[in-house]
Amino acid sequence: MRALGYSSAMTSNGSRPRDHSVQSVDRAVSILQVLAKQGPSGVTEIAEALAIHKSTVFRLLATLESRGMVEQDSERGRYRIGYTMVELAAGAGKVNDLSALSHAICQELAAAVGDTVNVAIRDGDDVISIDQAIGASIMSIDWVGKRTPIHATSAGKLFMAHMTPGEIEEIFAKRPMKYTPHTIIDPVRLAAEFETIREQGYATTSEEHEIGLAALAAPIRDLNGRIIAAVTLSGPTFRINEETVPGLAEQLMRAAAKISWRRGYVKRG
Repeated sequence: MRALGYSSAMTSNGSRPRDHSVQSVDRAVSILQVLAKQGPSGVTEIAEALAIHKSTVFRLLATLESRGMVEQDSERGRYRIGYTMVELAAGAGKVNDLSALSHAICQELAAAVGDTVNVAIRDGDDVISIDQAIGASIMSIDWVGKRTPIHATSAGKLFMAHMTPGEIEEIFAKRPMKYTPHTIIDPVRLAAEFETIREQGYATTSEEHEIGLAALAAPIRDLNGRIIAAVTLSGPTFRINEETVPGLAEQLMRAAAKISWRRGYVKRG
């Protein structure tokens, strides 16, 4: 399967060439995101937040300052968002919709893996799909607008893994339904699975909501790192299983990260 976001071009030693101009733009955007999140910050603070060298941060800040995107407090040496960014933000309202931000990335992933990719949000004890991209597989279901149970879906388990203990207790107090013989409703088993989800960064289900259907989910985060939605990949168990999940999860998490960056989540490195 083709991995997302990588060029097929290779250097003579077998590695992929790096476009340093693109990397500089990428890091400049990350600096702006840090300032939006943390408020006025010094060079050292920004460098630590992004895990890049202070000299690189200083050089990029100088360029951003020359274009009015950041301003410096001459007395304290701290940088803040500049007025040019305010002007640019005025034209951003039309692209604030999560479906619009994510659709092209979901389409790219669906084409790469051949199965269905959705963006889902939490609504109480349910998960609702708000956008969908369909791959080459003829086995696809239109999930947009449909509600699915939070405890028996990959997106739902991803959300639950990051809930407070009290929120999880409320869900179990309502006695979640067992949809198939594989649906997990034991709080102890699910708690162990939530720990794994937090460690590996994605959630999986196999025939827990429907027989023959498996799925993965990865988080979409906002500027403050909060999980606001999930990207899911679903398909038949003969294509999504223990052998294929690691490779699929890598592509799924890469897609989720791209959407998160578009939503303002800070990219490190």
